[in-house]
Amino acid sequence: MAIAWREFVDLVAANESFVLTTHMRADCDALGSEMAMAAALEALGKKVRVVNSDSVPPHIQFMDPHRRIETLGENVLPSELLAEGVDVMMVLDTSAWQQLGPMGEVIRASNAQKVVIDHHVSGDDMGAIVFKDDSAEANGRLVLEAIEALGVPVSEEMASALFAAIATDTGWFRFPSVGATTYAAVEKLVAAGASPSDMFGQLYEQNTLARVQLHGRIMTSILVDADGRMAHAVATLDDIAETGAEASDSEDVVNRLLTIAGVEVAALLVAVDPALTKVSLRSQGEFDVRAVAEKFGGGGHRAAAGLRIAAPVTEAREQIVAALAEKMMAR
Repeated sequence: MAIAWREFVDLVAANESFVLTTHMRADCDALGSEMAMAAALEALGKKVRVVNSDSVPPHIQFMDPHRRIETLGENVLPSELLAEGVDVMMVLDTSAWQQLGPMGEVIRASNAQKVVIDHHVSGDDMGAIVFKDDSAEANGRLVLEAIEALGVPVSEEMASALFAAIATDTGWFRFPSVGATTYAAVEKLVAAGASPSDMFGQLYEQNTLARVQLHGRIMTSILVDADGRMAHAVATLDDIAETGAEASDSEDVVNRLLTIAGVEVAALLVAVDPALTKVSLRSQGEFDVRAVAEKFGGGGHRAAAGLRIAAPVTEAREQIVAALAEKMMAR
């Protein structure tokens, strides 16, 4: 599913001002895609703003070393983005309206050309020019391809951002999505200045005490079902408040659930507010968690998907476990 980037190159050449955005609660793949693309466009003399619906999670703030990402409603207003005559609104690492949050409304209202670069199967019609490869292991790898197509040399800054994007979305290169193209891309990034050891330290060896304590709370909530083939856990509002952690500190815990012997499917449910729950789903083997996520308006990949449910975390847990169990029994 290789992307033909000629249309993208022509679009960039024909336009001068760009706003980049991504999904809410951005992860390293999303942020790395934004940072690298912004640097590449600016290398071509373009005017670029990076505006997201929410702020960068504290534990990955290093992904934005110059603090250039703006937060909608905090340091930039929707009216400002709509009034300044932006040529292109570029959405990275998602093509689903639900995942964009308030930035989705800005994009809908804008007369700018819409562009999407994404690697997820699920998506909506955004009225955009879409560059998508759902076989790609990370959106960062697609952004690297786009930058190379533009003829922009990959700087150390771009390389570090894209290395983090690819490394995290592949579980540090251990997921089945990893292939020869992954390592070929990583070789280029390391040659351009990315440091795997430094990046690993930033990602996994700078935990706050609150983050570690939240993980402990989540671990104590683990339950297994389906004869030990499904594991699920929760982070409640009390867990987050009492540890002093951020909701984003729960990231990656869902992958640890899959390390339980015999578990094929894992679900982590995180309370966003009393009536809203964020759900992360993971699987190994042939089980398609994306199909379950889509039933609730979410999406993603076969082995990794996500969604939000308008329900308290306890009620959401019941719904998700029931949906997963039903699909497991149907196999």
